[in-house]
Order: sequence, then C-alpha cells, then structure tokens
Amino acid sequence: MTDHVLAIDLGKTGCRGSLRLDGQETRSADTPGAPGLANAGGVEAAASAIGTVIDRLAAADLTFSLFVGAAGAAAAPDAAELLARQLTEIPGARAVAVTSDAVTAHAGALGGAPGVVLAAGTGAVATAVDAAGRFTRTDGWGPLLGDEGGGAWIGVEGLRAALRAHDGRGPHTELAAKAAEHYAVRLDELPKHLGQHVNPALLAARFARVVAAAAATDDVAAAIMTAAGRALAGTVLATIDRSGIAPPVPYAITGGLVHLGAALLDPLDAGIGDAVERRTALGGPIDGAALLAVDRSTALEALVVRIT
Repeated sequence: MTDHVLAIDLGKTGCRGSLRLDGQETRSADTPGAPGLANAGGVEAAASAIGTVIDRLAAADLTFSLFVGAAGAAAAPDAAELLARQLTEIPGARAVAVTSDAVTAHAGALGGAPGVVLAAGTGAVATAVDAAGRFTRTDGWGPLLGDEGGGAWIGVEGLRAALRAHDGRGPHTELAAKAAEHYAVRLDELPKHLGQHVNPALLAARFARVVAAAAATDDVAAAIMTAAGRALAGTVLATIDRSGIAPPVPYAITGGLVHLGAALLDPLDAGIGDAVERRTALGGPIDGAALLAVDRSTALEALVVRIT
C-alpha cells in the first residue's frame, strides 16, 4: 500500500496535478485542460492531459493512488468509467478513481460536509449534499446548453456585444476594441479564430477577465457581469430548493471566477441573499480530489468510480 496520492483537477481551462505524501504536497504541475468527457473525443483528450501531468510529476519507480476530478463526468458517467479503466494502464497507478470536478469542488470547499458549493470557472455548476448523502447538481450542462454565468458564458456575451457594436446592432462598448486587442485579430476574424481552436470555450473564457475589468467604466460590460452574477445566484437558489435542505445552508464558492471581483460577486451575493450561511472554501477541487482519494466515508463516495 502506497502513501503517495496523485490528485488531478481536470477542467476545461486547465489540468492540474498535485503529488502528495501523507497529505502534504511535494510537487505540482499544470497543462491545458480538455473540452470535457461528454464531448466527442473527450476521454482521449482527458487521458492525454492527465498523462502529460503525470509524466511531469511521477518518477518511473513511483507508485501512487490516482484520483481525478474531471469536467463532464457527471453528464457522461460511462465516459468517466472508461477513463478510469484507461488510467489503470499508467505505470505506477496502484488504484484509480474518477469523479466529476463538481464533486471534488464540493469536497474541497466544505471538506466532505453537507451544504451547497458553487463551482464557477470556465463553466458553472452548483452541487448540494444533505446530511443523508443525497446529491443534487444544477447546471454544468456545458457551454452550448448551460454553464450560465460561467467564464465561457461571460466571455461569449462580451464578444457578442463587441460584434453587435461593430455591426451597429448594439450600443457602443469598449469591449469591441478590447476584443480585437486581446485576441490580436480583427473583429470580423473572431468567429474563425474561436472556431478553429481545439477548445473554444476555454478561449472565450479568457475574455471574462477583460469584461470584468471593463465593467467599472463600460455600461455594456457592467450589464453582462450583473447578468452573470444573477444567473449564478439563480443556480445556487435552485440547488437549495431542489435539495430540500432548510436555509440557511452552508455555502462556499470556488473556482477562477472568485477572482473577478465585485462586478460579479456583488450581484451574486445580492441574488442569494440570506438563503445561505457563507463560508470560506477550505480548499479547491484539487484538495477535494486528494481528500476523496484517501477518505471513502464521505457522503460523496457513491459518486466516485473506483478501480483497484
């Protein structure tokens, strides 16, 4: 039995690995993420990203337990199991487990305890676990059908506003000039630029920070950020309602959008109101993956695919 744990947080923007010994991180590595397990070729893309991270972290003679929280695993459980089985072929992997990155985000934020967690990064998903271990998931449907208020959604809305201004179909916005500058292309080249990228959602999400920064001086950008915050609040409130947990519910937010500041967080907090008991996230999804790798007693265990 090995004490080494290799925890992986595989999102649509990035893939991070953390090698830990007795709970302490010894090494970490990052690589670009993958479109998601529910996408065509999602398992192969995920396995490639994970393999790259493991190559950077694990010596040839190292044995470890591998735990992966992957985007799209909840929407495509068969793909999650297929990924887990493929990962057993990695040298040194004594045990393999795969679950949704929403599950690892919940475990990392609340330490496996009941409550609601909003994971807001490239995508957006809220999860709830009650005292009996019942799991509720809201949104996380991907950039085409959902992820409302997430980074890709904000980026796309900003780019749409830029093109509307370019066409004269919408109000003037500084996002038009900022989009051309950010992507180093003419506005009329944006569709081709995004369409040819292997992960368009990731590319669009990178514009979210630009939209958030512009919100201080640009009414169009401010309206997008307010709409994003309200959409995320609606996701949290729907999760609470569907879970049946009586308010105020323990709540934490995690993910890259936490750093977008007041333009997003103020409308989000106002929309949630007093339905939650706000807590600072204990850790991120990578910490949740490390926790679930060694603790099979949490309420989230039924959502984990384990192969030993």
